[in-house]
Amino acid sequence: MGISIQLIDGDKEFGAFTETLGKRSGGVSSEIVGRVNEIVSRVKQTGDEALMKYTAAFDGFEANGSSSYSTSLSASFPAGGPAIPESVIDEYASKVDDIFLEALYESAKRIRYFHEKQVESSWSITYDGATLGQIIRPIGRVGVYVPGGKASYPSTVLMNVIPAQVAGVPEVAICVPTPRGEVNPYVMAAIKYLGVKEVYRVGGAQAVAAMAFGTKSIKRVDKIVGPGNIYVALAKKLVFGTVDIDMIAGPSEVLVVADDTANASLVAADLLSQAEHDEMASSVLVSTSRELIAIVESELKRQLDALKRREIAAKSLDNYGALIYAPNLEKAFDYSNEIAPEHLEIMVENPEGVLHLVKNAGAVFLGQWSPEPMGDYSAGPNHTLPTGGTSRFFSPLGVYDFLKRTSLINFTREGFANVAPHVVTLAELEGLQAHSNSVRLRMEILRGK
Repeated sequence: MGISIQLIDGDKEFGAFTETLGKRSGGVSSEIVGRVNEIVSRVKQTGDEALMKYTAAFDGFEANGSSSYSTSLSASFPAGGPAIPESVIDEYASKVDDIFLEALYESAKRIRYFHEKQVESSWSITYDGATLGQIIRPIGRVGVYVPGGKASYPSTVLMNVIPAQVAGVPEVAICVPTPRGEVNPYVMAAIKYLGVKEVYRVGGAQAVAAMAFGTKSIKRVDKIVGPGNIYVALAKKLVFGTVDIDMIAGPSEVLVVADDTANASLVAADLLSQAEHDEMASSVLVSTSRELIAIVESELKRQLDALKRREIAAKSLDNYGALIYAPNLEKAFDYSNEIAPEHLEIMVENPEGVLHLVKNAGAVFLGQWSPEPMGDYSAGPNHTLPTGGTSRFFSPLGVYDFLKRTSLINFTREGFANVAPHVVTLAELEGLQAHSNSVRLRMEILRGK
């Protein structure tokens, strides 16, 4: 299968390419936006009625446990609600093999170990007659969205639930669709291992709305995290403000910065590992070696033919892939920082020596033994990362996303007296008389009036 990946040499061509990348997130049709608005609004208004109506329409799965498709799984569900009983979670979790469980346990261990380093503690200081500080508390209730059906995403369960558990979130609820009644054993195994017992068999925009507003069957959450399709992403955007969300995730992307010491075969393999995600994914090489660029182009064509998802990968490379020449590493990282990629691989002679040049990236992978797929599954850092250039201001999902910070202010009489005149001055300057009076009354008490 042939590809026509862009070859870029110079700032003008690079600028045109970045404009193309920027359009990936702006192409949602008004029809889809309107449909998501309708779904969210209906669930908000009628709760379970709309939730299960949309579940039946989109997933072919009825609220009473029946399926519009032939399946033996429907008998496992009791009538009358979307919750997956713990017995069903156990039933399907038992179907996975020991090799998978070994991989699951090792990945979970590494993810938990990494995120435990992110834990914050409350603190306070004494300053000029006042105790000032910050109170750290976990969010009370979090909803995790996990894509479901034939696709298996146990890593999504690990990456979203473990940081919440480390933060001390007392209630975690998971929504995972079961199209045609299909329950994914690998997802259930991850859920069971982490001890989550509140799981619902609903998905799409309707699941997001149910978690945000609450229904009779699903209690309202305070924050929603987890990836999904465009319907899920738009629904999360709509309910933001009613609840918090992690981020609006876009198509996946990888950028590799490489010099003439890089292994062209490995570079090509890493570019393809992102291109196979979907047709909107972006895979970019920025190199100081024209020779490497030429070899990588040949390797991409050779390796592409062996992929099961080669048609998807080919369209991704054709539309949003690029092989970019940079005259030196400083210019290479200028290009990289402008794109602000989700994943940045640095495959140069001394990767640690150029790390200071990185300004914008969701995650950085140093050297040929740190390919991006390691971060997707088992390295430890979170794989929920900012996309679409948003690493300029967003960070990876972490324990800090499941914590609230409350300011603490405690003045003594003396401390109050020291600061009160300044507060009065500023309040009156801004025309807020009641603010000023609140402080003046206390000043009069101190003076014995």
